Amino acid sequence: MSARREITKAEASAYAKASKKVKGGILDRLVAEVGWSRANARRQLGRAFARRGPARGVARRPRPPTYGYDTVKVLQQVWVVAGQPCGKYLAAVMGTTLANMDAHIGSGAFGRARARYSPQVRGQLLAMSAATIDRLLAPFKRSMYPAGKSTTRSRRNQYTESIPLMSRVPEIDWQPGLVAIDTVAHCGNSAKGQYAFTLTATDVFTGWTVNRAIKNKASTWVVGAMEAIQHEFPYPIDHIHSDNGSEFLNEPVTTWCNAHNIRMTRSRPRHSNDNPFVEQKNGAVVRGSAFNYRYDTDTELGLLNELWPLVNLRKNLFLPTKKVTGYRLTKTGKSTRTYDAPRTPAQRIKDTGIMLEPQRRHMDELYASLDLAGLTNRINEIQQHLIHLAAAKTNSQSPHAA
Repeated sequence: MSARREITKAEASAYAKASKKVKGGILDRLVAEVGWSRANARRQLGRAFARRGPARGVARRPRPPTYGYDTVKVLQQVWVVAGQPCGKYLAAVMGTTLANMDAHIGSGAFGRARARYSPQVRGQLLAMSAATIDRLLAPFKRSMYPAGKSTTRSRRNQYTESIPLMSRVPEIDWQPGLVAIDTVAHCGNSAKGQYAFTLTATDVFTGWTVNRAIKNKASTWVVGAMEAIQHEFPYPIDHIHSDNGSEFLNEPVTTWCNAHNIRMTRSRPRHSNDNPFVEQKNGAVVRGSAFNYRYDTDTELGLLNELWPLVNLRKNLFLPTKKVTGYRLTKTGKSTRTYDAPRTPAQRIKDTGIMLEPQRRHMDELYASLDLAGLTNRINEIQQHLIHLAAAKTNSQSPHAA
């Protein structure tokens, strides 16, 4: 490096005074001697006398922050109102979310951040990249939630033999109607005793998601929840895919599926990635909305079932998802996934043409009339009530509790 600097400084004086033709000759000579590209050689000649010592020893002037405190505080409010999506999804719906909040600004859509919201802040939010959104929200996210506990146990019985395995979605099933299901335990820090579960059902193709809280994993509650869930889908369910949990592989559930002409498949034991679509919703929707507290009373069960329709409405109408469209090889030969543009489950359903015109019109009217901030405020009220009821008993069961 020191030899390169000496050569560059020796040529720099002549380069600064030379004609265009002579400069070209100097560049050719420097490229041949040092091995730089012409662009880099030109850049090094231009700043040869401006720098003292190696480049790593020069203190870089920090770039001034682009986004101020006002923008960050408004971004936090928008993220909460939108349902706490990741940066890629929030960037995709930033325009529609701000438009909805602007339309209901008089009802407190921006909360305490209202005084900070200005045309300049709005412009910065619309121009903000997904990576910047995640970076600015990272400290805010880290201060929010406790860790969860899994209660799934795979057991062999006669139904593990009769229900076929499916480790990946076949091409013939890549259409609306294939629904992945799973349960999430609301046991807090201890799996002892009885506690509530949330049954999640999500369509693999469209991302339409419905949740239902049940008293425990007894088959009678699971069948009742599935009966209710099928009426909340805007199209028929014809295929259900689950893990190997005993709450699904039993006679009442298989009898219900056969009676409704619904095909059943299951994942391989200890292969959670066989059911990735609903596993993702377990974290993003269930844990993200009901957290990791213990809910074991009828009051808490009722609040969960009041919470889920609101969360599902926001998720299905306002929060986009991306779907894998294929694979490609990078320049280094690595296989990587390719994704489509982010779209909401409602938009994906409309694109399939599976809904009748009255259903489509009802969904459009609901989307136009819904106050997203008001919906989020109601969700927050229920969440705070749940935390108030469950936080003390959850923390008392922690292994680190005094």
